[in-house]
Amino acid sequence: MAKHTPTKHTPQRQAKFRQAAFVYLHYALLYEAAVWVLHGAELAPTGRGPLAVWLAIGAAIAAFVFWGLWRWQNAWLARIIWILGAMRVPALIRGAFLTAPDAGVPASLFFAGLIVTVANLWMLARAGWDL
Repeated sequence: MAKHTPTKHTPQRQAKFRQAAFVYLHYALLYEAAVWVLHGAELAPTGRGPLAVWLAIGAAIAAFVFWGLWRWQNAWLARIIWILGAMRVPALIRGAFLTAPDAGVPASLFFAGLIVTVANLWMLARAGWDL
């Protein structure tokens, strides 16, 4: 069993960081799967390099954020990830509600992305600001 480094946080706040870590991990898995599916449906942008490279970069980021939230339990890491995630919201709203019916990617994909992004932001905010 891995030894856990004690933090200065209360057990309740430690639980919030662990929850945020696992929610972020699932969030990242959904995005990785979406990239894979969009690529398979030939709806992903072309000319940006091999798919495997982007999936590997996404997996590395997901692993870093998960580990950081789980192990370090640093409020600033949670806040920075929250800010970066919040920057996705306008594009997701645009795709979910303002996409033309004949667009290649269905609006429902953006809507689902918006829901999981907001859930992820909620968990990150609980850890980062101890709500």
